[in-house]
Amino acid sequence: MMLKGVGAALAGLLMALSVGAAAQAAPDPVAQDYVIKDFRFRTGETLRELRIRYHTLGTPKTDASGRVGNAVLILHGTGGTGRQFTNPLFADVLFAPGGLLDPAKYFIVMPDNLGHGGSSKPSDGLRARFPKYDYADMVAAQHALVEGLGIEKLRLIMGTSMGCMHGFIWATTWPHAARALMPLACQPTEIAGRNRLWRRMAIDAVTSDPAYKGGEYTDQPVQGLKTAADLLILAGAAPIPMQAQLPTRAAVDEWLARELPRRIAGMDANDFIYQVDSSRTYDPSKDLEKITAPMTWVNSADDFINPPELGLAEAAMRRLRTTRYVLIPATVQSRGHGTHTHAALWKDELADLLRRTE
Repeated sequence: MMLKGVGAALAGLLMALSVGAAAQAAPDPVAQDYVIKDFRFRTGETLRELRIRYHTLGTPKTDASGRVGNAVLILHGTGGTGRQFTNPLFADVLFAPGGLLDPAKYFIVMPDNLGHGGSSKPSDGLRARFPKYDYADMVAAQHALVEGLGIEKLRLIMGTSMGCMHGFIWATTWPHAARALMPLACQPTEIAGRNRLWRRMAIDAVTSDPAYKGGEYTDQPVQGLKTAADLLILAGAAPIPMQAQLPTRAAVDEWLARELPRRIAGMDANDFIYQVDSSRTYDPSKDLEKITAPMTWVNSADDFINPPELGLAEAAMRRLRTTRYVLIPATVQSRGHGTHTHAALWKDELADLLRRTE
């Protein structure tokens, strides 16, 4: 189903929501580590201890049978962390008192995925010798975390970008693991075409920098990382709001001069390469009929990474019997691929999903 006619009414709604969110901010999450012993990757490589950093809000509550029934798993995108969901555009809409995912009601788990944030990753010391993980490995680690927390069935799995794709892997690998699913900003198909191309270009930019030294660098390969960051900026950009915000050549040049150093600050070349390349084996398309849980799948019309004109979503929807598909139109309020972070744009769809799976 397509979401249409947002326009000026949405602008007023966003303003009202932002005012309300400022009055009641979301609480800060608690960070902890979960260690998985002798984790085996799909390549056959192993780590004696795989550390998964995770952030929680709220407390688990059990039902009459003693099972945790209020757990929500939220999965971040490439290069992100679980803590990114404390962004007020997301948290103050969903996690504030009275919000759709109020921690007084839900136990919210937001992991740093394998290779990201405080979880085990190449920059911990193994560098390019770190096991060559893929999305299936990342989801296996998430599943181990959920089981380790004593959760048999999740109330909701929500994921953005890479986390959206992880949601499709969950839904096809463990169809009964969640009562509801909300993937945001992805396609349930092999990453190919332009989407694979910009990823390949970004990786090549870093590895071809002489300072990379096969992953054994002493200083970060800055020139390669600058090109990779340039590609990331374009892939995540939305043309309508960007044109409004940067209406002149001078405005663009000044913005990029400020933004690019910020983007590459703290980047590690090996971590970045592993993060981007981990999508290489993703393709849940053959198993879409296995998805049985109710799902609301949300994309945006101005998403460079998932352009709707390819018709991939419509083809998938012919096989997704329990899914509602929403395409948010391109407006000044939408944010391209980053629309997934602006919860005010799709929170009504989340409310509907929670209602129909209560």
